[in-house]
Amino acid sequence: MNTSNSNPKQTVFNLPNQLTTLRLILSVAVFCLISWEFYMAALVFFIIAAGTDWLDGYYARKYDQVTVLGRILDPFADKIIICGVFIFLVAVPVMAEVPWGLRPWMVVVVVARELLVTVLRSFIEGQGGDFSAKTSGKLKMLLQCIAAGVCLFYLSYTDPTANAPGWCWALLVGSVYSAVVLTVYSGVIYIIAAARLIRE
Repeated sequence: MNTSNSNPKQTVFNLPNQLTTLRLILSVAVFCLISWEFYMAALVFFIIAAGTDWLDGYYARKYDQVTVLGRILDPFADKIIICGVFIFLVAVPVMAEVPWGLRPWMVVVVVARELLVTVLRSFIEGQGGDFSAKTSGKLKMLLQCIAAGVCLFYLSYTDPTANAPGWCWALLVGSVYSAVVLTVYSGVIYIIAAARLIRE
């Protein structure tokens, strides 16, 4: 945590934490737009929200503005937007008609993995251990964002199962299944890391 700032309020509400808070607000906007079937607008807001995830982390590390609040709020915001978007997407009736498209079991896998890692991180760090994000976890987040974005783009077509181009459907299937595979893989990596830390 950066302690050079003499004003505690400014330290807590620094730019990275403001960006994280903005991501939470944008998440609500994305959920509403999906519900109202404004998929292209939802995609734009989702891209902006995902961009704040990279920007707040970069700024916090570069300018030494990592705070306890940020360490809690940032992963919480990530889980809200990713899990929320996938839940809202799988609830869209058209998505069930997409061959090899997003399915409820995939969303369960995503949500279960996020909950499991959250519990493991809370336990390990509560014991004084270091349970920082792994490379697989960061790649997982990237692929999940790509998959969610492609799904929103696909749904932006009027009657997408009939009018969306073949490449768009192929990209949807490829990104969704890749995201699910990496979600499972990264979850296993975290479980192994947690087991090793607990034994130590």
